[in-house]
Amino acid sequence: MTLSSTDGAPGLEARTGPVTPGRPLRRPGWHPATVAAVSPETPNARRLVLDVPSWPGNDPGQHLDLRLTAEDGYQATRSYSIASSGDGTRVTLAVDRVEDGEVSPFLVDAVEVGDALEVHGPLGGWFVWRPGADPASRPVQLIAGGSGVVPLLPMVAAHADAEDPTPFRLLYAVRTPEDVFFRAELDAALRTADRAPFDLDVVYSRRAPEGSTAPVGRLTRDRLAAAVLPADADAQVYVCGSTPFVEQVLRWLGELGHDTTGVRAERFGGS
Repeated sequence: MTLSSTDGAPGLEARTGPVTPGRPLRRPGWHPATVAAVSPETPNARRLVLDVPSWPGNDPGQHLDLRLTAEDGYQATRSYSIASSGDGTRVTLAVDRVEDGEVSPFLVDAVEVGDALEVHGPLGGWFVWRPGADPASRPVQLIAGGSGVVPLLPMVAAHADAEDPTPFRLLYAVRTPEDVFFRAELDAALRTADRAPFDLDVVYSRRAPEGSTAPVGRLTRDRLAAAVLPADADAQVYVCGSTPFVEQVLRWLGELGHDTTGVRAERFGGS
């Protein structure tokens, strides 16, 4: 691989706040990883499955640091949300290309099955949801913009796999149908919604699927209000996306009466 010293890839802001109650978090560490599978996720993103023999497992919503080392010894490290969860040693990532970046273009365009990488994790305890971890069984509202759905997908999958009765809703804002991450997994969760309640509302800003009657355009406060659980539902809210997206959603939630101090937000990119 070839890396420059220019840092153009987005960072993952550090989590703050108390650790989610329940089973103690697994101890993080550096682990050798091998690329086991690659596949297109969207026109601009790629799914990577890593074989990490010493991986201790991770909870839904956690992230890791991925390190690349060039032949001349130069290293670059970036944080990525984990699109899988559980006790297995296969770790799934979904990487969106940043055109001026030095890591994401390599992962999206050049990395091949069998390549060696290094990962550090699992990391993070604030932006986490686990079946049965909330003794109050509050409903869960997920809000994602673009690739911000990556850390939310394992929450949806864990909820479905456990047939957890907690009501789940996902509001997902994307540009076009082709830009939807994890379409098959989201459809699978919808098929099991009778056993694990799950609702999905996708807002398309540029083009909707053929036959759709939903209006096309950017997410607005009115569309947000119509799609998310009301403030009096006392839902646990998770928001993930670019910094401008997250800040706008938080403002709207506050205007709609939600207590935003309890919202768990994750932002991609600089402030």
